[in-house]
Formats: sequence, C-alpha cells, structure tokens
Amino acid sequence: MAHVASRSVFTADLVGPAIADSFRKLDPRTLIRNPVMFVTAVVATLVTIMLVGGIGGGTVAFKGQLVFWLWLTVLFGNFAEALAEGRGKAQAASLRATKGELTGKRIVGSGTETVPAAALKVGDIVLVENGDLIPADGEVVEGVASVNEAAITGESAPVIREAGGDRSAVTAGTRVVSDSLKVRVTAGPGQGFLDRMIALVEGAERQKTPNEIALTILLVGLTIIFLIAVGTIPMFAKYAGGLVPVVILSALLITLIPTTIAALLSAIGIAGMDRLVRFNVLAKSGRAVEAAGDIDVLLLDKTGTITVGDRQASEFRPVGGVAVGEMAEAALLASLADETPEGRSIVVLARERFHVTTTALPGDAEVIPFTAQTRISGVKTGTSLIQKGAVDSILKANPGVGETAAATELRRVTDEIARAGMTPLAVAKDGRLLGAIALKDIVKAGIRERFGELRQMGIRTVMITGDNPLTAAAIAAEAGVDDFLAQATPEDKLAYIRKEQVGGRLVAMCGDGTNDAPALAQADVGVAMNTGTQAAREAGNMVDLDSDPTKLIEIVGLGKQLLMTRGALTTFSIANDVAKYFAILPAMFVVLYPGLAILNVMHLATPTSAILSAIIFNAVIIPLLVPLALRGVKYRPVGAGPLLARNLGIYGLGGLVAPFVGIKLIDIAVSGIGLA
Repeated sequence: MAHVASRSVFTADLVGPAIADSFRKLDPRTLIRNPVMFVTAVVATLVTIMLVGGIGGGTVAFKGQLVFWLWLTVLFGNFAEALAEGRGKAQAASLRATKGELTGKRIVGSGTETVPAAALKVGDIVLVENGDLIPADGEVVEGVASVNEAAITGESAPVIREAGGDRSAVTAGTRVVSDSLKVRVTAGPGQGFLDRMIALVEGAERQKTPNEIALTILLVGLTIIFLIAVGTIPMFAKYAGGLVPVVILSALLITLIPTTIAALLSAIGIAGMDRLVRFNVLAKSGRAVEAAGDIDVLLLDKTGTITVGDRQASEFRPVGGVAVGEMAEAALLASLADETPEGRSIVVLARERFHVTTTALPGDAEVIPFTAQTRISGVKTGTSLIQKGAVDSILKANPGVGETAAATELRRVTDEIARAGMTPLAVAKDGRLLGAIALKDIVKAGIRERFGELRQMGIRTVMITGDNPLTAAAIAAEAGVDDFLAQATPEDKLAYIRKEQVGGRLVAMCGDGTNDAPALAQADVGVAMNTGTQAAREAGNMVDLDSDPTKLIEIVGLGKQLLMTRGALTTFSIANDVAKYFAILPAMFVVLYPGLAILNVMHLATPTSAILSAIIFNAVIIPLLVPLALRGVKYRPVGAGPLLARNLGIYGLGGLVAPFVGIKLIDIAVSGIGLA
C-alpha cells in the first residue's frame, strides 16, 4: 500500500507562502470567522492607536512592545492556519500536475476525433486504447482492460475495468495498459473526481464541524466573561484609590482570553483532513473525519470489500464414479472461451493441479455463451456437449438425470460446498453428471487480524451480503467479523443502519457497488471503495483510494486523533489561562492590595514586566504548539478513564506549569535588559 509521503512541518516551500498568507488573513472579513483572534486584532489596533495618539497610559516603549507582541499573536494564529492549508495546497498541486493536459478520442460516427479533455461533455463516448490516459471520469460501456491507477491510488498493480457490474468506473488521469475501452463521460470539465480531490484537499469547501462550532461558542463565551471581568477592574481599582491604565487593561484581556486554542483550532481541523489524504483516503468534509472518531458499528459489503471480488475455482468434486481428471478436462473445455474471472480460474486450476494440457478448442467447436435466462455456458464439439452452470439449471436442461444416484450425490456435494461458504457450479457431458466445481470468495489477506484491531477499539463489525445464510456464515467466520446480514437488499442495508442510529450508535459503511449507495449516504461515515461505481463514490463522504476496507482502522484512529488533539490543546489552553490569571493579577495589584503579595509566588519584578512577560508568552506559545496541532496527539486504544487521566496529567498539568515557568523566565529577561 502506498501512501502520500509525510512532509516536515517547517520547510521553506511551506513556511514562505504561509508567512505571506498570515498577512493576507489580517482582512477583517477573514478574521471575523475566528472571534477570539478578531478580538485580539481589535485590541492590537486599539493599542496601536494609543501608541500613535499618546493616550491610554503607559510609556511609549511599553506600548510599542505591546503593539509588536499583540500583532505577532494575531499573525502567529494566522500562520498556524495558513501552514495547515499550505500542506493541502502542496498536495493539490501534485494532483493538478497528475491531471495535466489530457486529450480524448471522442467517437463520432464510425471514426474518432482527438479533442482536449475540457471539450468533452457528459454523455460523450471516448475510445481509450493501450497506453492512453483516460481523459475524463466515466463508465466503461464496452471492453475489458487493465488500468494503471497509480497516479490516483499510488498502487503499482493495475486493476481490471470492464463494462457492467461494479468495476466499470474509471477516473481521469489513469492509464490503460492493455486492450482498449469505450468510456461514457459522466463528469464535465471541472466536475471530475480529480477536480473534486483538488478542491477538497485545498480546503476550499471545508465547513466547521459540530464540535468545532460548539468549541467556538465556548471560546466566545469565555472571551465575553473575561471581557466583563476586565471591565470591572477599574471600579475595584478606584475603590482602592488607584487607577489602571487602559493599555494595561487591554493587554490583560488578551492574556486571559483563550487565544492559544483559538489560534490553533482551524489548523487542527485542516490537518485532520490532510492526514487522511496521506493515508490515501479522501474525506469530503471535516465532519466525516470527526464522526469517524466516535464510530460504534462498521458495516461492510462482502464482495469487493471483504473479499477480492472475483470468485476463484478451488476444487473439482466428481460424482457417480467419474475420475477427477475426466471432470477437470471437461471443465477446462467448457471454460476456454469463458473470459470471466471465474472461467479463467477454472482453466488455471485444471492445468496447474490436474495437468490438463488442452490449450485450444477444436476447429469445429461451437461455444455456448452464458445467458441470464439459461444460467449455463459450455461448448459443443461434433456430437459431444459439455455444459457448466448453476446446479438447478443443469438438472433442468438434462431431463431424467435429476432422479439418478449421481444427482443425489451432486446435491449432497453442492450442499457441502455451500456450507463451506463457496458457490457450486455443476458440470455435465452428453447428459451425464460429472460433478461440481467449488468457486471460493477469496477473503482479502490480513483482514481477520485487522478486524481484531477494530474490535479492540470497541467497534462491532457486520458483514452485509446478498449470499445465502450458509455462504454468508462461512465467509463471516473466515473474515472474523462479529455479525452478518445475509440475503440483504439495498433496503435491508438502509433499515439496519437506521435501526443502529435510532439506538444512539454512530455507523460507518464500507461499500463499492451501486446497490451500496443508499447505505453509504445514510451512514454517519460512508467509505466508498475507489474501485467501485461512480454512484457509490458520490454517495460516500470518504473515498478510499486503495479500496481496502480495513483502512477504517486508520480512519477511526485519525478521527480519534483529531478529537484528542482538539481536547488536549483545549485543556492546555484553558489551564494556561487559569495559570496566567493567578500569575499576573497578584503582581499587578499588589500596590493597591498589599495582602496579595502572598499570592505573588512567581515574584515578578513589576506590574509592567508581569503584563509584558505574559503577552510575550501568549504569543510565542502558539508557534511552539503548531507542530503538535498539525501532527496530532497520538491515539492509543485505551478506555475513556485512562485517556482522560493522561490528558489531564500531560496537557492539564502542563498548561498550568508552562505559564509559571515561561512567564518567570521571560520576566527575568525583560527586567534584566530593561524592557520594562
């Protein structure tokens, strides 16, 4: 599995543009989206006016330093957001380079014309031959070919794309590496999957999640509370016979409001989506990433999600005394013209395990194609007829054999195959039953262990399939899921998800087919496989570019990491503000209230140095926390209790201690060089 390479947080190509964006984000229309930083900018403007107008109290040098550090606080907050956006823009640039200048061979009448991809319209049919790049998102309407999707998924192994079924969707910018396809364009210029990836990675459409909105409301509330608290200080000072300059009150307000988390909040959300992209998962919204952190139930479609999607012949089971070699040769002859994955696997099994050497059909052979009506395929050579198909269809097509001992044995064998989770196909030659072929759904490698990891996270896995209960039970046991729903229709999937959601559980759904689209749309987190249909990719709020259902482990981990990061930095920020409050106020008011001297445990030099030191600390702590906001707090699958204790122990205690240490060291430096 290939992932987008992780980049260092502070590199020249990211930091330079982020610094420029920090100044562009000083636009009040941009700042107002972050109310706390907007208040900080308003106070910085007010202190700047005081400096220029010589009003508000305090020395020119003191006000000048306050102006510098207040504006730096705003710029550092903008810088954190710009740096997070910059990483997304860098990825978008690489995606845009992948898209390049595509052209397509549009089919016109009996010929083709080469046109720019931008000129293609929805509904156009294009011919894509070996070596060509697919010019637009579309559905294969004719042909079967191998397509290299490395430009999108990072995977070097090509995948099969063919008309019909759940493997017909193709993406612009991927390359056909064998045969040719006719593709119907399903997305116009600027509307394709790659275009949406570029827009989403750049964060242009990013909306605040419910938790972000709730946290913003909390931060605004705290800001209003501290604004009122600071506003009451002049009255207390006047009562004590003193006066607190406006410039001091302005600076005090900024040191007390939660600027740290407010400055980093946007960066945390953007970085959450960015980290998903690095795992080859495209999230269409930050809301989906956040919801992934609280998932309780995971529903997975079987075919193409838990299994590789193509059934493979695994065993020949002869009946009625037929030699297994005879049956293998008949099965091979009936499958030589069968280009389906199942047909090809029968040929491979007959050659590799039973050494059948036949490589081509006789010249007079007549191929009997499979139809949905007969459910039988085969070959007729001379007077000999070999048939392969569904058991009931083979018995029906050969009147009289259904009452024979061979038919009884065949039913017993096919029941055993079905109970083992495989699909039986019957083989007959000239009206005589030869036996059954066992077609096995191949469970994706390592999936059982991965589901075990999900179970440790407290997530229940449920496989949903249209198979019969016997087959479903066998696949579920092999894959290691917790439960399964057999013979499920799209309505059944939808009803199951709604039932879980009514019970208060958050549900994730992984699927790849058009029949999965309603469930993907209903689920709190809908993860569509990139190998699936366009309908599935449109319905989900995430697309897994590697088409690996166990990727939800990373998705859930990153969702929890986003929530934990936000919680950890919020804890740190609030603890920070509490510490600053008790560090500064005693030093500020010890002249008016000498009894407060006992609380001045930091022994700050002067009220002026206390304020200046707090303002400087307030500014520099933001860039120091930027790497943590962008990388995220490491998630560990532990219970809520230990997790809370860990957060309080590290970030709560750290938020209390850091200001005491930091402000004291800055105070020593500030007073030592005579800045205050």
